[in-house]
Amino acid sequence: MIDSSKVGSFINEKRRELGLTQGQLAERLNVSFQTVSKWENGKAYPNIEMLPDLARTLEVSVDELLSGTEKDQDGLSYSKAGIDIAYTDSIKSEMKKHLETKDRRVLNGLGPFASLYDIKFPEIKEPVLVLKSEEPGSKQKLAMEYGYTESICHDMINHLVNDIVVMGATPLAVLDTIVCGKAEKATISALVKGVSDACRENECSLVGGETSIQPSVVDSGVYVLTSSIAGICERKQIVDGSAIKEGDAVLALASNGLHTNGYSLVRMLLDKMPQIKLEKINGNTFIEEIMKPHTPYYPSLKGLFGKDKISGMAHITGGGIQGNLCRVIPDGLTAQIDRSKIKILPVFRFIKEKGNVSDTEMLTTFNMGVGMTIVVPQKEKASVIRHLSKYHDCYEIGTIISEENKGTEKVQYKNRLKWV
Repeated sequence: MIDSSKVGSFINEKRRELGLTQGQLAERLNVSFQTVSKWENGKAYPNIEMLPDLARTLEVSVDELLSGTEKDQDGLSYSKAGIDIAYTDSIKSEMKKHLETKDRRVLNGLGPFASLYDIKFPEIKEPVLVLKSEEPGSKQKLAMEYGYTESICHDMINHLVNDIVVMGATPLAVLDTIVCGKAEKATISALVKGVSDACRENECSLVGGETSIQPSVVDSGVYVLTSSIAGICERKQIVDGSAIKEGDAVLALASNGLHTNGYSLVRMLLDKMPQIKLEKINGNTFIEEIMKPHTPYYPSLKGLFGKDKISGMAHITGGGIQGNLCRVIPDGLTAQIDRSKIKILPVFRFIKEKGNVSDTEMLTTFNMGVGMTIVVPQKEKASVIRHLSKYHDCYEIGTIISEENKGTEKVQYKNRLKWV
């Protein structure tokens, strides 16, 4: 139990030591002086959201504030190392509401040492788990700088889900990790909410994770995000590229921008030309345009799974089309991509012009407007394009040919990019 009288006396003592009046303390905390007076008289005590600011103002820890006693100055404590257990416990309570799910496969919630998930799938004869870990790269640095806290979580989860969807998997459960130098309740709550909301949009569940406070390792105000996912698919319906044949069509599924790749180059550009962040592209500022969350493709692709319509898929991330599509092309075949057919988004034209970036560098660093490539038999091409076009722009950019005709590269370009 918190002794409100003891806490009140402690607040009064520390306030006086700092030479503050009740009014001055109230002003710093944006509360009325009557509120401070009630604390000090033991008639009320600060709510949990107010504790961190009050503790910092009085130059004590939250633990000391709640106990009403200053700990031995010569002794070591977890609080003095930068971590208040009482405060982190309040953060965990805030997280709990974001972990609520209607997924009956999730057997427990926040609190246990690990998450439990029921993996019985009567409708799947040979279930195969599809596992992946991901982080949103240096885009998260820009996200924290420009206030895209929840948005960066959608980037991370959408990227993660896309990586398993290309194998024909259905996303099931996500575990996230947040590493920070200082626990800030509002930020951590926003991050967990963002991850949870992104999971729901991808029809899977955030089932748990880890929040690690590392004050001597990570700077205050810095947050490093990672996450892992488990998906499921029928063994005989795994999409791994082995079904790709000569003559198949290569389709492009449009991106909405940079997604989560190329941000080291973009940050370099912003450092050299900070004024461009407010320049307009499609009615948005440059910052708004580059911070659009990564496009999620599961909602559009799931209707094609298990129907023998897709021979292979590649999520276009770092390395561009050539560096990712090659991962699913069987030996003896080449994906010949017509660069002139790629529908380049305005944001990439902007980056190329401002940074004087070569075509080769642009194609290697960015997706250029192609978020996913899908290889399909010619007989299925029309129906697949028709289905996917309900969700995203979808069009043909290449063909699968035999290496005997064009060399040994898994992905080969022809023609030039059309910038105008």
